[in-house]
Amino acid sequence: MRLDGRRTSNNVSDRRGISGKTLGVGGGIVGVVVAAVITLLSGGNIGDVLTQVGPQLFNQNVSYTGNYTPDAEDERLADLASKVLAGTEDVWTEEFRRQGWGEYECPKLVLFSGAVQSGCGNATSQTGPFYCSADQTVYIDLQFFKDMQKDIGASGDFAYAYVIAHEVGHHVQYLLGTLDEAHRQMSRLSERESNRISVRLELQADYYAGVWAHRDNEMFQSIEPGDVENAINAASKIGDDYLQRKAYGREMPDSFNHGRSEQRVRWLKKGITTGDPLQGDTFTPSYNAL
Repeated sequence: MRLDGRRTSNNVSDRRGISGKTLGVGGGIVGVVVAAVITLLSGGNIGDVLTQVGPQLFNQNVSYTGNYTPDAEDERLADLASKVLAGTEDVWTEEFRRQGWGEYECPKLVLFSGAVQSGCGNATSQTGPFYCSADQTVYIDLQFFKDMQKDIGASGDFAYAYVIAHEVGHHVQYLLGTLDEAHRQMSRLSERESNRISVRLELQADYYAGVWAHRDNEMFQSIEPGDVENAINAASKIGDDYLQRKAYGREMPDSFNHGRSEQRVRWLKKGITTGDPLQGDTFTPSYNAL
């Protein structure tokens, strides 16, 4: 991904090396913890996870200290994250103006190490990147990008940018009212039906990440050979089916809350191809047609 000469964002807060508050992790309930990790590995909402499994997670204290010294790769990734966030600011500011959606309110980005306190609750690096609508902030421990390559074989700067753009996609949903409306519906439905709405949200965030990639490339000629393939590979490795087979050896479709790998790839590719946010309606089609 070509980022040389790009501006960095003024909306980044670097909390690396600052101790987060103690987070309770449930003892003896490995299945619940693994389920939470699967939910969040692909860019979930920590608020959703705390709502779903919080009572079971908060019964044993684990302390995280601020012992952290960034290496050269950490600093490179921090620069990348800031430049990608700046790119999302430029793209979505212009897109909101183009669509007549009003002024785009830029989200914040918090870089942390180990643990962090967010407006949606306390979290650790194990939760992966997440967006919190309560404070309109994306949270990322940069170690996640290193773990992507080690744990699921997904790497490359454009793949990392896709992760950030996906979380910003949730912010776009929040500004448009989609996120709150979906959460209101989810609160009234069965777990199975609630999960299906979650899948629709996540696939739309993938689509918006693709829209960002298309528009960013138009503005800055940022996409290099191999970049799109890296992002598609990442999307294919964070589908619920892939992660559940990796964790449990089998699929549990009723518990899917991010979508199958092929769905995530399809919606990301559609966003990259069209660059049109109006073609990202994941709520009207039947669930089986997504």
